[in-house]
Amino acid sequence: MDKNRIDKQFEFFREIDKEKFIERQTYLTGAKRKENDAEHAWHMTIMTFLLSEYANEEIDVLKTIKMLLIHDIVEIDAGDTFAYDKEGQKTQREREEKAAKRIFGLLPSDQGEKLMALWEEFEEGETKEARFAHTMDNIQPMMLNAANDGKSWQEWGVKLEQILNRNTNTNKGSEVLWDYAYNNFILPNVEKGRINGEE
Repeated sequence: MDKNRIDKQFEFFREIDKEKFIERQTYLTGAKRKENDAEHAWHMTIMTFLLSEYANEEIDVLKTIKMLLIHDIVEIDAGDTFAYDKEGQKTQREREEKAAKRIFGLLPSDQGEKLMALWEEFEEGETKEARFAHTMDNIQPMMLNAANDGKSWQEWGVKLEQILNRNTNTNKGSEVLWDYAYNNFILPNVEKGRINGEE
């Protein structure tokens, strides 16, 4: 056993425990509290396992799950940037890239490089797995918002136009799931006035 290697791995595991403290803007079902990043990742991985049949192209499910498990780890340093926070988005990439290098750098170099490459692949969103991962990343909070009567959308005064702009590429991972989300999560909340439908 390489003690230095295993020590680095456990250092990484202890560090990523901090992901459980990163609060998102999406409420858990029942709206008693907001979800954290680790809960978000867990939820999306189960969704990916069960919904991958609706991907536009056949995907490597395990690779997609790996992406979803690691893509928000960077928020330990960078913080959560809400989907509709224009100011935060200006520095998001820079903050997250710096965080990725530090956190994945805790691992033995072969593993750290693999995670960094997966994180970059997700960020670029060009492969079929990355496209489906982005679909999950967009639809999971949408589902929770709809389950909570649009609570986060109302708190932030989110407009339909903003949601549609945010989801420009959601259908690239799955036309079926985007259509389902639009008709079951978005439109009913526009009709009930929870999402501002005006231009």
